[in-house]
Amino acid sequence: MTLTTLIDAPPWRVDMAEGAGPDLILAFASIGHDPTRPPSPEFVASSRAQGRRALFLMDASRSWGLDPAFPDILHRALAAAGPAQRHLAIGSSMGATMALRAAAHVPFDAILAIGPQSHLHDPRWSAWTARLTDPGPPALTKGPWTVLFHALDDDRDQALGFPQQPGTDHLLFPGLTHSRLGPCLKERGLLSGLIDAALAHDRRRLLRIATAAGGVQRRKAMPA
Repeated sequence: MTLTTLIDAPPWRVDMAEGAGPDLILAFASIGHDPTRPPSPEFVASSRAQGRRALFLMDASRSWGLDPAFPDILHRALAAAGPAQRHLAIGSSMGATMALRAAAHVPFDAILAIGPQSHLHDPRWSAWTARLTDPGPPALTKGPWTVLFHALDDDRDQALGFPQQPGTDHLLFPGLTHSRLGPCLKERGLLSGLIDAALAHDRRRLLRIATAAGGVQRRKAMPA
């Protein structure tokens, strides 16, 4: 699968996968596995399912979407990609936080945020976040249908940092860790279905997929 680089403006890079149809997926990369190298595109296969177009946004500075250049990069990427009827943002960990922050700058129809951080002062990422001023949880922007996914084994505090509000579904996964949640959904072949359901605003289907993977709606899993 060939990706074309649309924007190469360090620390940012935006790649694109061409496709057909009315939808455009924006996939935001996490910090990656090698801190000495820029992050790689993520969610490539699931974003490209059914021939969809997709943008892959990577931040080598690992700014969690707090880089002042972030809004301009988003606008440039969307302008280069061309019009679409429906836009969906997806990301894992730092990428999920970026997806939520992106909604303050560009319109989305839906957001799938897998393990986003509600606060940055977490020792797991302190090597990257110590230099950042923590603004608190990314705003859950009214308009897009937002779906949050959190693993309860080690992300309970991060999950509780997000408010419960209309237009947002919050799914919690007992028995999984932060690092296993995304891979678990991928290994079970569920990411493409989650994207399809989110684009169609098919809440019943999305919750059915998440429940089959062990997810529980937040209001049923633990008190606010």
